[in-house]
Amino acid sequence: MDFFFLTNFGSGRKLKGMDLRTVLTPETVDLHLKGSTKEEIIEELLDVLVKAGKVTDKEAAKECVLDRERKMSTGMKHGIAIPHGKTDTVTDLVACIGISDKAVDFDSLDQEPCRIFIMTLSPVNKTGPHLQFLAEVSLLFKSAEKRAQILNTADKAEVIRILTC
Repeated sequence: MDFFFLTNFGSGRKLKGMDLRTVLTPETVDLHLKGSTKEEIIEELLDVLVKAGKVTDKEAAKECVLDRERKMSTGMKHGIAIPHGKTDTVTDLVACIGISDKAVDFDSLDQEPCRIFIMTLSPVNKTGPHLQFLAEVSLLFKSAEKRAQILNTADKAEVIRILTC
């Protein structure tokens, strides 16, 4: 369902009520993930959210993300993975972005390893913001130029600007 949603809403139109700049901040961006496995990348992304004060129960959040991965990988296309989950450990949608220094196998749809990771967690009882966020970030699939800019920047705020322009 998530892949269907992402491919059908990646049309370039902005959904009402979702602005990535309200969810992503420089504190929720890591430009140098070090993990070499899916699990290590998920762990690092959760560390970003914990450090930013967005997640209080890392283990519960990790379990929901890994449970989602067991159902179907969130490795998408073009070197992008969007690990996500629904959990009671957050009251509103939270997100972070990580860039890996090296490509990581994430069981992607196109069988290519990933370097751009966008994690989102949302409350179990709120579906709208979760789907809106996934639709917004899916626009990255359409732009090789944006993906290249994200991989080449050394500025956390610039990553957010690239994603939101």
